[in-house]
Amino acid sequence: MKKGWRNTSPPVDPMSMTPLRGIMEPIGDVSKPETLDPVALGFMCGLEIHQQLSTGKLHSRLPTELYDFKSEEIPDEWPRSSRRLRASEGEGGRKDVAARFEQKRNRTFEYVQPPNAGLIELDESPPRTHDSDAVDIVLTVSAMTGSNPIPSLQAMRKTVVDGSNTSGFQRTTIVATGGSIVAGSARVGLDLISIEEDSARKLTSFKSESGEKVIYNLDRLGTPLIEIATSPEVRSPEHAKETAIVLGRILRDTRRVRRGLGSIRQDLNVSISCGDRVEIKGCQDLDWIPKIIRLEMARQLHFFRLANELRAEASLPPLPSNRQDDSKPVENRVALSCLKRIPLKIQNLTDTLSSCESEMVCSALEREESIMAIALPGLSGHLGSKSLNNNGAQMPRLGRELASAAKLAGVAGIFHSDELPAYGISEKDVLSVREHLMLSEKDAFALCLAPRWQAELALEAVINRARMAYHRIPREVRNVVIHKGKPADGTTTALRPLPGVARMYPETDIPLLEISTERWEMICSNLPLSAEQRESRIQGLGLSQNQVESILNNELDDALFDGIEGPIELPPKAWASALLDYGVEKPKSLAAAISLREKGLLTREGVDRLLIESTEIGIHEIVEWMISEAKSRGFVPADTSLIENAVNEILSEKMELVNEKGMGAIGPLMGLVMKKLAGSADGKSVSKILREKISEII
Repeated sequence: MKKGWRNTSPPVDPMSMTPLRGIMEPIGDVSKPETLDPVALGFMCGLEIHQQLSTGKLHSRLPTELYDFKSEEIPDEWPRSSRRLRASEGEGGRKDVAARFEQKRNRTFEYVQPPNAGLIELDESPPRTHDSDAVDIVLTVSAMTGSNPIPSLQAMRKTVVDGSNTSGFQRTTIVATGGSIVAGSARVGLDLISIEEDSARKLTSFKSESGEKVIYNLDRLGTPLIEIATSPEVRSPEHAKETAIVLGRILRDTRRVRRGLGSIRQDLNVSISCGDRVEIKGCQDLDWIPKIIRLEMARQLHFFRLANELRAEASLPPLPSNRQDDSKPVENRVALSCLKRIPLKIQNLTDTLSSCESEMVCSALEREESIMAIALPGLSGHLGSKSLNNNGAQMPRLGRELASAAKLAGVAGIFHSDELPAYGISEKDVLSVREHLMLSEKDAFALCLAPRWQAELALEAVINRARMAYHRIPREVRNVVIHKGKPADGTTTALRPLPGVARMYPETDIPLLEISTERWEMICSNLPLSAEQRESRIQGLGLSQNQVESILNNELDDALFDGIEGPIELPPKAWASALLDYGVEKPKSLAAAISLREKGLLTREGVDRLLIESTEIGIHEIVEWMISEAKSRGFVPADTSLIENAVNEILSEKMELVNEKGMGAIGPLMGLVMKKLAGSADGKSVSKILREKISEII
């Protein structure tokens, strides 16, 4: 018997309904996802890394500045426009499944137009050709990973259904294929390296009488993204984290990608043999990746077992342990059986529950919402109630999946019979519902409180998901559940169906972009230094290890060498400290200020003040201006004798403090000395003299 599998009971011939022998079922404890064996469960995983590039927008060249406004803070003068989504046939003659679903949600999208969004972002003007700098960055990454460039780049339209693109699609272009990286001790292939547009930023959403309205800011729309899609060769949840780290490091090595919150996103494609492919978005924190994947493995295992449990109760053929062994005729028969078992029948129970004392029910009735209900035959006891695994994450359960499906219609959630009575809904109310729906003991039900149209849409989604419980998990896109900016527990919730093959079609407004041999050879001959090479060249400068790590982590090593090897040859340690303190917003001015401070011609206060006021002209002109300003404004450091006199005066006044704290008095005394000298002294000099004088006393 294969490791990690056990015999199912009772096995059944899918076609004849007669028992079979030798069918295997995957083993593993769903409550302990950390113990699940990826190899035994047929684990497959690939990553999609999306990273913003430090260039102008991909097809408009406008700046990629982000405006940090909340919805209520948007300036009144910024134009707004509204759109609705309508699913239409693609060039293949089919409507995308995700688009068809989205159209039913009855949403209106409002777009706020900031200064860096023009007619192209509004989809009122044809796009320009690809930004050349952005293409070069993607080609550079392609060369760094041994990928093969596409000779002619064809922009494609990829259907986007959440309103985050004004056009209803995202422009994406495959740039290279067939590369690889080494993560840990294993090779991971790179299927595709692409360049695409980032989406608009969602500001807020709210419900109205006509449906839901979603408001987007167009400032981010069109920002170039590099997308790297790996082959499904990631070996384990932990290996997925290693792979993401390696890819992130390669991207940072280019020194041409944006840093900061939201600039990089990792999507996970996860499956096990008894489940199916699920795409998980929102994996921002690398440390969470293994947990998120293991919880998804546990979820897929749980619902495979539930499907076979439900099939056994309904005398339906069991699911094979491997999806590759599925029989389409059998699954079609099971689907037809589920249509009959769980009919699409939505009933209005507003009057039936009008006397319910639940606060949530009463509030809904006050808002003139409806209480709609559906029967879920044969599912009593299978929906489950909230429970946590040994690591504090929610256990998978069908009731949560049904609620997740309902939320896609914009409702807050549902009530189902496995968790009632609760929430103020009494046993009497439950009996009333069961009587109205004519349910048996084996039957469950679900309630939804919302405007009638929305409740009906939500419960239709619940019924469809309940029918799927007899099959493998649906192929879908899921989101990590986020709480206060971080994963709540590593679990996920449904976002939308996994897009179909009708999703992509050629972009006719952008001509082919030819990648010449000369351009590729130029890219290959000018590759950036690797992380290892950067660390090696910085080690000989006499910096502390903390400085070395900070300089590299903040990508300041190029600026460090520019200052050390530049026209005024700055000392490495002082220049490194300055870069870490001030950054590289004004590199020439900072270099001039640090040079003068090291020569004893400018105080620390002077550095701070003059750096703010300076302009980036020629460095020697900046030096002359700072010397002049230092003299006229009292930013020239006091000489040693003046410092010693000031220290002696302060020590005589604070001798009691010195006797009490010894060297611990240096901190409080520093401020007194600096104040006495009106900021004209260098802090290092004051500290040195104070330390010498106190040591003589104690």
